[in-house]
Amino acid sequence: MADEQQIKVAVLGGGSFGTALASIAADNGAQVRQWMRDEALVAQINQEHRNGRYLPDYPINPAVEASTDLEAVLVGAELVLIAIPSKAFRSVVQAAKPWLTAQQILVSTTKGIEQESFLLMSQVLEQETGFSHIGVIAGPNLASEIADKQLTATVIASADALTRTRVQQVLGCRYFRVYASNDRHGVELGGALKNIYAIAAGMAAALGMGENTRSMLMTRALAEMSRFAVAQGANPMTFLGLAGVGDLIVTCSSNLSRNYRVGYALGEGRDLEAAVEALGQVAEGVNTVKLVCAKAEELGVYMPLAEGLKRVLFDGVPAQEMARTLMLGEQSSDVEFILPREAVQQAHREQTSPPRVAVSKGDVHE
Repeated sequence: MADEQQIKVAVLGGGSFGTALASIAADNGAQVRQWMRDEALVAQINQEHRNGRYLPDYPINPAVEASTDLEAVLVGAELVLIAIPSKAFRSVVQAAKPWLTAQQILVSTTKGIEQESFLLMSQVLEQETGFSHIGVIAGPNLASEIADKQLTATVIASADALTRTRVQQVLGCRYFRVYASNDRHGVELGGALKNIYAIAAGMAAALGMGENTRSMLMTRALAEMSRFAVAQGANPMTFLGLAGVGDLIVTCSSNLSRNYRVGYALGEGRDLEAAVEALGQVAEGVNTVKLVCAKAEELGVYMPLAEGLKRVLFDGVPAQEMARTLMLGEQSSDVEFILPREAVQQAHREQTSPPRVAVSKGDVHE
């Protein structure tokens, strides 16, 4: 990075993904400061170059400087990566505002939806700051594999070309590829929605369901995700990319995925509280299920899998029932953007309704 050698990067959040990105940026020659609330974790990162809570087995670039002081982290930063769970996202952005400037590039890495407003995190950034350089990072990105320098790709989505280019320069390296998109809304929705189906996939695995079932679950999940996102103004083609099908595959297939692990615990018979407690970290999908189901009902979007999962999570319905939901839902079109669901339903009605018998006037008895 010739002229980017001295770029200053701020990372807000001390979790696994924020830590992995901070280390990549430092590897690429950026000056990186990472903010977190936990003083013990700050000391450990600065002294041992290790995040013992979230990435205990991986060394962090020693140039990453951790701090509990927002001002010290933010002042002078050109790029600000915000890796804060959705529940605390707005409050941290509000606390950071005194040291944010309109020239800075703000990028969310959080795959969640704000409960009260149904806003995505980049929309919260827009609402709180009014800045123009705003983007999101999403994709099949298990933090422990990134920290282990395994080959990984992600997407930077923004309508702003500077945001896309700068993130590619700061984070792109031999093991971490950064692809660009201008469909910020679609990429962000893909990242948030797939968490729901990762829980479902974990449950299916614990119940001993086979590969055919998992494949069906993932592809029908992709149909639901894109159907919902398009109703919200996203581009359906986005879901063919890393933030759609790519992220869905990894979170529905890996026990490194937090949402998958919560689902697996539920499938083993634990209740939601015990499943989340055993995880010890935030599983964004749990918060997202209720919100998405309520919004889908409001928009009239058909989401039987999400609805079935909501019943398992919050209404005490046994996990086996969710699988039944998948099989009892309507047999409709495979890819709605090729063959609309309504066309299949119309044809089905025409084929199954009783034949109409034409009656000539001569047959009518007064």
